[in-house]
Amino acid sequence: MSTTPITSSTSASTGTTDGSGLLSSLGTGSPMQITGLASGLNTNQIISELMAIAQQPVTNLQNQENGLTALNAQLTSIQSSMQTLAADAQALADPSLFANSQTVSSSLPTAITATTSTGAGVGGYQVGVSQLANSAQRTFSYTAPTGNTITIDGHTTATTAGESIQAYVNSINSDSNATVYAAATDSGTVVLSSRATGGLGTTDNTGSDFIQVTNSGGALTEQTTLARAGQDANYTLDGGVTTLSSSSNTVTGAIAGVTLTLSGLTPPSQPATINVSAPAPSSTSITAAVQKFVTDYNSAISGINTQLAQQPTSTDPTQGTLYDDSDLTSLLGTMRDAMYASDSTLPPAMASLLDLGVSTGATTGTAAPSASAIAGDLTINATTLANAIQSNPSGVESMLQSFSASFSSIANSEALPSGTIASRIQGDSSQITDLTSQISNMQASLTDQQAQLTQTYAALEGTLSENQSLASWLTSQISALPTI
Repeated sequence: MSTTPITSSTSASTGTTDGSGLLSSLGTGSPMQITGLASGLNTNQIISELMAIAQQPVTNLQNQENGLTALNAQLTSIQSSMQTLAADAQALADPSLFANSQTVSSSLPTAITATTSTGAGVGGYQVGVSQLANSAQRTFSYTAPTGNTITIDGHTTATTAGESIQAYVNSINSDSNATVYAAATDSGTVVLSSRATGGLGTTDNTGSDFIQVTNSGGALTEQTTLARAGQDANYTLDGGVTTLSSSSNTVTGAIAGVTLTLSGLTPPSQPATINVSAPAPSSTSITAAVQKFVTDYNSAISGINTQLAQQPTSTDPTQGTLYDDSDLTSLLGTMRDAMYASDSTLPPAMASLLDLGVSTGATTGTAAPSASAIAGDLTINATTLANAIQSNPSGVESMLQSFSASFSSIANSEALPSGTIASRIQGDSSQITDLTSQISNMQASLTDQQAQLTQTYAALEGTLSENQSLASWLTSQISALPTI
C-alpha cells in the first residue's frame, strides 16, 4: 500500500489569519469581519445586542442629566420672574412715586397743549389763539453762483462757484451760525426762511427789513411779490381785551409755571380751558406701578402653577421635573397669603392690598369663581384704587411701603443669588457636571468593550475557518488514498 505524505497547509480560497486570529482580506492585511462566515452566527447582531444591554446604564444617566438640565432651565425661568416681581414690589415703596406733582390739561388739545412743574398757579384759565407765530420768507430765482460766498443778515456763508442748487442750499443749512434755512422748491427756485419765528417790525412786500441778502455771488434774484414777513403769535388770556403776543408758539409767560404750546387757532369766542391741578402724588404713576406688580405677579404664579401641574412621563425625562415640588408649593402659598395680610400697625381702613382694590376678584350673584380667581390671579378695581389715592394718598403710601417690605423679603429669599432657587440650581449644576464625567468615562469603556467583542468574535471566526479548511484538506487527502 502506497501513501501520499500529508503536509500542514491551509486553504487560501477565502482569506488568512493575521496571527492574532482575526481574518484578513487578501492582499490588504487589514482586519475584515465576515459575519457567520465559519460559524454561521450573526455576530454583528450578537455584539449589537450585548452592547445595547451594556449601554442601558449610560442611557439612564443621560436621562437623568437631561432631566436635571430641564429642571435648571425651569428654575432659572422662575427665578427670573421672581426677581422681576421683587423689583416691582420695591418700586411700590420708592419715595419718588409719591412726590407731589401738578397736572395740567387743555380742553382743546388740537389747538393748545400745556405742561407744568410743581409751583404753577392752581385753577382754570381761558386762552384764545387768533394767530400763530411763523418765520419770515423770501423767494429767489437761482442761477449757478460766480462767487464763493453769500452774506445774509450780515453773516457770510461759504459756497462754491458753479455749484448746483441743492449743493447751494446744503451750504447754507450746514452753517450752524446762519440766520436762515434754505429750501430748493424746484430746479430754479430757492426759499430762505428765518430760523426764528416772530415779526421783526412793520414791513412791506419787498421784505426790505428782514432776511437781508447783501451778497449772493450772483446766484439769487428775488421774486419780491412772494416775500412774507414773520409774525408773532397772538392770544388772549381769561377774556382780556388786550391781545398778547409771543415771537414763538411756545409761550412761557402767560400762566405762571405753565408752558403753552400753540398749534392751532381757537374758535372765535370759544377759548381753550387750561386746568392746573393742586400739587399731589400722581394717581396715574401710582396706578401704573400697582398694575405692573399685578401683571408680573400673575405671570409668575402662572409659570409656577404650570410646572407644578406638569406630570412626569416615562418617555420624556424633561417633563414634570417640578411636579408637585414642595419648595415651589410652599412659595406659592406664602405669596398668596401675602396678598391678604394686614399690617396691624396701620389704620384698619388702609392696612392691606384689599383696601386698594387689589384682590383675586369677587363673584357676582350665584356665579362660580373664575378659573383665574381659583388660580390666585390678581385684579385691580380701578375705581377703588383711584378713590384711595385721591382721598388718602399718605395712607396709600404707608400701606404700599409696608407691603413692599414684606413681599420683597419673600421674593428675594427665593430669587437672590444667595436664595433658595439659586442654591438648587447650583446643586443641580454640580450633579450635571458629575454625570457628564461619568457618562464620558462609561462611553469610553463601552467603546473598548465593543472593540474587544469584535476582536473576540473575529478571532473565533478565524479559528473556525482554519479548522474547516484543515478538515476539508484532510478529507480530500483521505479521499485520495488508494483503496486496498
